Amino acid sequence: MRTLSLSLAILLTNASALLAQEAAAEPKSGLMDIRLNLMFWTLIIFGILYWGLRSWAFPAILGEVDKREKALQDAIDAAKRDRDEAQRLLEDHQRQIEAARGEAQKLIADGRAVAEKMRTDLLEQTHHEQQTMLERARREIEAEKDRAVAQLRREAVNLAIAGASKVIEQNLDNTKNRQLVEGFLASLPAIQTSGR
Repeated sequence: MRTLSLSLAILLTNASALLAQEAAAEPKSGLMDIRLNLMFWTLIIFGILYWGLRSWAFPAILGEVDKREKALQDAIDAAKRDRDEAQRLLEDHQRQIEAARGEAQKLIADGRAVAEKMRTDLLEQTHHEQQTMLERARREIEAEKDRAVAQLRREAVNLAIAGASKVIEQNLDNTKNRQLVEGFLASLPAIQTSGR
C-alpha cells in the first residue's frame, strides 16, 4: 500500500513537471484548442484520483454517513419509543386521575350519606328524648295531681270532722271519725278533671 502511494505521488509529480514543460514549449493557443497530450494526462490523473478516493476516502466517508444515518434512525426510534411511553404514561395518569375523581365522588357521597344518617339518628334521638321528657312530665303532673287530691281529701276530712264536731258538740274519736270519712270519700267516684 505504501509503495502504491509512493508511486502515485511520483507519477503526479512527474506528470505535473511534464505538463509544465509542454506548456512552456508550445506557443500560446486558444482556450478551446484540443490538446491530446493534456487530455491524456488529465484522464490519467482523474483515474488515479478516482481510484484513490474509491479505495480510501469513499469507504471512510460512506462508513461515517452510514453511522450517522444509523444514529439518526436510532434517535428517531428512541423518540418514537419515548413518545409511545409518554402516551402510555399520560393514559395511565388520566386513568388514575379518573379513578381518584371517582373515589373522591364516592367518599363525598358516603360522607353525605353518613351525615344524613347522623342527622336522622339525632332527630330520632331528640324526638325520643322529647317523648320521654313529656311522659315523665305527665307522670309527675299526674303524681302531683294525685298528691294534691289526697291533700284536698285530708283537708276535707279534717274540715268535715271539725264541722261535724262543732255541729254535734261532742268530741268524737279522731281516728275513728277519719276512717269513717275516708271510707265514704273512697266510695265516691274519682274526680274527673278537664285536663285528662
